[in-house]
Amino acid sequence: MACHEYVHQLDLSEAFETDSAIYSDSADSDELDCPDPQSMSCQCDMHDIKLELSSHPHSMRQVVNIIIAVERLKHIKNMSSGKFCDEELLGFILENVIEERLVKPLNETPIYSKTSLTLQCTICDKYKKTMVQSNKLSDEPLHLKAVTLSAGAMQYKVQFSMSTFVSSATQKEAQPVCLGISNSNLYLACTQLDGSSPVLILKEASGSVNTIKAGDPNDSLLFFRKETGTRYNTFESVKYPGWFISTAFDDWEKVEMNQMPTTRTTNFTLEDQKRI
Repeated sequence: MACHEYVHQLDLSEAFETDSAIYSDSADSDELDCPDPQSMSCQCDMHDIKLELSSHPHSMRQVVNIIIAVERLKHIKNMSSGKFCDEELLGFILENVIEERLVKPLNETPIYSKTSLTLQCTICDKYKKTMVQSNKLSDEPLHLKAVTLSAGAMQYKVQFSMSTFVSSATQKEAQPVCLGISNSNLYLACTQLDGSSPVLILKEASGSVNTIKAGDPNDSLLFFRKETGTRYNTFESVKYPGWFISTAFDDWEKVEMNQMPTTRTTNFTLEDQKRI
């Protein structure tokens, strides 16, 4: 293959982005001839390669990349032939000029897998109100209410079986959990009814909850449990980010979903804990 003398003009707008370090060699005699440093219109003669830089740079980073390319060219002068063949020059361009891009995998739907850790507990808000199950009315879904119980009424506390999960996606600083009613197939679920805002209801699980994926019938059962301070917990819906389980200040109000900030409390303690 024939060897040629090359004159290559490189537009700064085509400069590739890289985090490479700048190489330097004080012993090299070839230097950039830049009559106009502001426009960065330069040329550099190195044996059989003449590199011309033209156009206004778009950023200082692109200027640095051009300098990197020139410095690398200066470091290959020790090649024995003294001239560059087509294959040699093409190889250099492919190694040093082609832009590198980091290819990230497409976002995959997270899969939540149940662990062996299940915690039995009761849940109280920061005002010491306990969650109790409401009586079933004809047109109203099953739900919970928060009430201050007297010492003789503790049997009305709802006992929860809080099962924990791990996610296939990058973990938040929170633990995915399902809040099931002990000795039943009922779970707390954050869902929409007739296109309304998300609401909190008691819902029967559809089949197994060992594995839950977004779009599954059971995806409304998942919450992110996050510990705040030394004893409080928040429960954020996985299906509806930004919506938290909350209670009102007054007794006998529904336990609901709310966005922050809110006048309702979203801080809860886990009482009567027992690992099962």
